[in-house]
Amino acid sequence: MQVWHDLAQAAEAFAGGAVGEAGRSSSVVTIGNFDGVHRGHRSVLGRVVGLARADGRAAVAVTFEPHPAQVHRPDDAPELLTGLRDRLELLAETGLDAVLVVEYTLDLAALTPEEFVTRYLVEALRARTVVVGHDVRFGKGNSGSLATMVELGGAHGFEVVAVDDVGECRPLTVGGSARWSSSAARALLAEGDVAAAIDVLGRPHRLRGVVVHGDARGRLLGFPTANLGGIQGMVPADGVYAGRLHRPQLATADPGNPDCVLPAAVSVGTNPTFDGVERRVEAYVLDRDDLELYDEEVVVELVERLRPTLRFDSVDALVVQMHADVDRARDLLR
Repeated sequence: MQVWHDLAQAAEAFAGGAVGEAGRSSSVVTIGNFDGVHRGHRSVLGRVVGLARADGRAAVAVTFEPHPAQVHRPDDAPELLTGLRDRLELLAETGLDAVLVVEYTLDLAALTPEEFVTRYLVEALRARTVVVGHDVRFGKGNSGSLATMVELGGAHGFEVVAVDDVGECRPLTVGGSARWSSSAARALLAEGDVAAAIDVLGRPHRLRGVVVHGDARGRLLGFPTANLGGIQGMVPADGVYAGRLHRPQLATADPGNPDCVLPAAVSVGTNPTFDGVERRVEAYVLDRDDLELYDEEVVVELVERLRPTLRFDSVDALVVQMHADVDRARDLLR
């Protein structure tokens, strides 16, 4: 999948017929933030890819970085499910030929609906079909609607396909709304219900970070942990989780290595037994004390919450519980 970070790259690719394996000179396009690339997103993106393949065009998604809410209301913006790197990896899995990452600024937000469509969809991406949700809003003050897009399509020669973002999936009711959505996934993660979040996302929730030095307390207790720094992705409620630790760099260098994906017990919280104040994400790779992961970027997937974070009366009591957590994680991941 090609990734473009400005209009010139996209326009050049289409001008040269260099988009997609067969080389495409026009596109089927959709627009969205795609935070989490959940099952609703995948339904829409699958429609885009299907239409593109049928028409011999390139399948393209336009996404924004940063999230518009972070620009318009930074103090009240939602915590993002995925960082840009994971968003792009997940988008690539849908079969898209290309993604245009648009820097979201106040200048961009000031474009009229026609200016946005003309500049981005028509001139740069050569759209012949635009796939959008029934509730699409775009352009200055969100003044553009589905009717606006249809009108602009007639003026600029592209078809508009309106879709629901639930596809054939069974919707999950969260907060009174029944749909696959980023907000539904966030609500579940805030409760620590990572198993239910899998139902919305269509995959385990992931956190990406670089392994940094911690207090080395886990190693002293017999459970050496990889402490994540610079975390990308929404950190769920405090607790202990069963999950997996992925090592992307190792997977690239040695794809067949069994250490590319490792079962893990993951702690999220402040270590209240030791009067900790800093919230951390720490992953113990089950039954391994030989790994050297410092400064390595890893991805932690969360499969199921084992228990909430607890304060224990003694270190011995904590260690007993940690053994129980590891045993349960091992059984679940087996």
